[in-house]
Amino acid sequence: MTVDLLCMGEPMLEFNQLPPQPDGSLHYLEGHGGDTSNAAVAAARHGAKVGMITGLGRDMPGDSFMALWEREGIDTSTVTRTDRYQTGVYFVTHNAAGHHFLHYRTNSAAAMYGPEDVPVRSINHARMLYLSGISQGISTTACDATLAAIDTARRHGVKIAYDTNYRPRLWPPARAAAVMRAAMEAVDYALPSIEDVRTLTGLTDPDAMLDYYLRLGPGVVVLKMGESGAYLATHEARVRIPALTVRAVDATGAGDTFCGSFMARLLAGDTPEPAARYASVAAALKCEGYGAVAPIPSSARVMEAMRAYEAS
Repeated sequence: MTVDLLCMGEPMLEFNQLPPQPDGSLHYLEGHGGDTSNAAVAAARHGAKVGMITGLGRDMPGDSFMALWEREGIDTSTVTRTDRYQTGVYFVTHNAAGHHFLHYRTNSAAAMYGPEDVPVRSINHARMLYLSGISQGISTTACDATLAAIDTARRHGVKIAYDTNYRPRLWPPARAAAVMRAAMEAVDYALPSIEDVRTLTGLTDPDAMLDYYLRLGPGVVVLKMGESGAYLATHEARVRIPALTVRAVDATGAGDTFCGSFMARLLAGDTPEPAARYASVAAALKCEGYGAVAPIPSSARVMEAMRAYEAS
């Protein structure tokens, strides 16, 4: 299957903490996570033809992801599987300060994915490649693989989108900042979060953040700002994108939903501003349910919410 969007990175089986039971016991909802996989699902649910580039173990979590991607219509011809390494897992817990992650990913199949595994031919035939700081931070080998994929996409005119998604447990900020800066110099769409930019650059003003990334080379920068919405910039203009007010219970994967739905709308022909407005609504609606993937809304649900918002 020829795909429009290839998402490269680490899938992880998710166990998300539910509200405590009356007796105080804790239960966990099994689901799927991993930022680029989440974005792939979001893009597929919003109409894009999507494929995954990653490594999985020949294990239960790996089988679960293959089943998920089949259900979502995501192409897996560029997924490698191995008996040598396992698929990663993580836990999500919640408290008044927000959601927190506990990952078990050392030497995962995705972390051991190397430059020799990169599907050059498939990237050449795609319209867009998507990856993130997590895709690069999980191991030196995986980082080298992403750089090889970026180089392949650039040489063949394939658009590249990139989300910083900085995770301090993966690598120190100085190394992350250097690697991400190099990646940003090669991408077309930069999709950083405001928290990441503060950490990686020391900047605090949103306009200065947009200026910083535009100078690196991307033609479009979307600064994700959580409950404050998003801030979109090109070299010609910039615009604030408001967030939809919802009853949020779990923000896990909201940024990934934004990225996936934004890319889907770009691939469908939208210009960046309407694509970002659509993505902002999709990300907000995702927060109404638990887990990174299950609550990602359909295109019909997003359009319904947008019509209701515009009518109010």
